[in-house]
Amino acid sequence: MTTRKALSVAHKASEAIGARPAQGRRGRILRRAGLAVSLGMTAMLVSGCSIDNVWLRFGWPSGITPQATKMRELWTWSVLAALAMGVLVWGLTFWTIAFHRKKADSPEFPRQTGYNVPLELSYTAIPFVIIAVLFYFTVVVQNYVHEKVGNPDVTVDVTAYQWNWKFGYQHVDMAVDGQANRFVLDGVDHERQDVNTETQERYKEATKNGHPQPGPNNGLPANDISYLHYDKIETVGTSNEVPVLVLPSGRNIEFQLAAADVIHSFWVPEFLFKRDVMPNPKQNNSDNVFQITKIEKEGAFVGRCAEMCGTFHSMMNFEIRVVSPAKFQQYMDFRTKNPLAGNGEALASIGESPVATSTKPFNTDRKARGNELADAK
Repeated sequence: MTTRKALSVAHKASEAIGARPAQGRRGRILRRAGLAVSLGMTAMLVSGCSIDNVWLRFGWPSGITPQATKMRELWTWSVLAALAMGVLVWGLTFWTIAFHRKKADSPEFPRQTGYNVPLELSYTAIPFVIIAVLFYFTVVVQNYVHEKVGNPDVTVDVTAYQWNWKFGYQHVDMAVDGQANRFVLDGVDHERQDVNTETQERYKEATKNGHPQPGPNNGLPANDISYLHYDKIETVGTSNEVPVLVLPSGRNIEFQLAAADVIHSFWVPEFLFKRDVMPNPKQNNSDNVFQITKIEKEGAFVGRCAEMCGTFHSMMNFEIRVVSPAKFQQYMDFRTKNPLAGNGEALASIGESPVATSTKPFNTDRKARGNELADAK
């Protein structure tokens, strides 16, 4: 019996001794693989390669504003972090399955690591740290995107209505060629705007038995539009013409949004940003103002309504046409001196296409479309 036990112990010892080289080899292979992956990721990060490429944008547009760049970079690094964590988790999962499974020729179970308190505390705490880091950078970028300066170079009134857009230049005060040459414009149409002010004052005075009129809009009529802004230079879209909003490059621009009927949404994909356009923004507790530091690229960029707003919602397209500050001044001068001229004529006067180039009008004639479909059958 003693001899049998001794033989058994010797056999197990020889198996353990023989297993050590194999375990050592596996450990060296895993360490080398981890080192290779770490070196590869480090090389990618320090090689100076820009993360602004089609592969690392993961489906997002490049963006044409500093705010868009910050959001795109946050998106890229978040996806890379998620992919790294995914590779780590799936790698550990398959490593466990491959090297810690029960061997067919061994009656013993693999060594168990349950109730390893330090390990369990680590993989419980690490996700919270990752979420906290992601939350921190998200808040930093969000605050930067929502930041407003006191004196924007251009202030644009955006009015959405079923199913098109009206753009007006409320105020312009910007440098054209250095601070010495400034272009200043008070674009508010005070005559029409004063009518709105009088209407608001009349609503405030309207009482019944000495009390303000009840209602969901602080006593205002349901169809109240006295909150809308009116400007001397406006571009209004039609079924046959996509409205083109002309803006200068390299200048701070403020957008003030309001809807004349239902909720819409102002979205320029290349801004990587959109905001709901509410009727009566103040009463609906809506922040209807946002700014962009500058537009870094000239050209034509499509804009859309991103809120389902009725039958022709899909046709609520517009275009942002970005030109140099000098061309923008020429455009504004032409529209100021020729108030009856259309937006297309003003665009042509500065050598730009008089119609939208990034999108086109839709055929809103349902009867005509029905006849076309009938003929096709």
